[in-house]
Amino acid sequence: MSDSTKYPVRTDRAPVPVARFSQAVAKGGLLAVAGQMGFDPETGAPVGPGLAEQVHQSMRNLQTVLAEGGATFDDVIMVRVYLTDTDHFAEFNRLYDSWFENTPGGAYPARTTVYVGLPAGLLVEIDALAVIG
Repeated sequence: MSDSTKYPVRTDRAPVPVARFSQAVAKGGLLAVAGQMGFDPETGAPVGPGLAEQVHQSMRNLQTVLAEGGATFDDVIMVRVYLTDTDHFAEFNRLYDSWFENTPGGAYPARTTVYVGLPAGLLVEIDALAVIG
């Protein structure tokens, strides 16, 4: 497909959205991945209840959708993180850093962290923007 064509990216190996949005959309050499939460793609149930389990599952889901769209974490240029509790910030940073510790040349993605309300029991949501092609 040409760079000007917008197309959805979909995989059954990551949680499938229950509303009308794509897991990711590619256009113009960019891949925008929708927010991923700590849902087990096989059962559809949240993992946890702790932050660590949910962060790692969210990142695995993100990694799976990125791969389906032709990208890896090395291609990610922007990450947005949505946390439900300000007290989780330091722990989240430690967990998040483990996913990017081998980033070439220290070119870590830009990141924004905001505090939000998520459905009961969910502590984190993570989305990403990557360069592809």
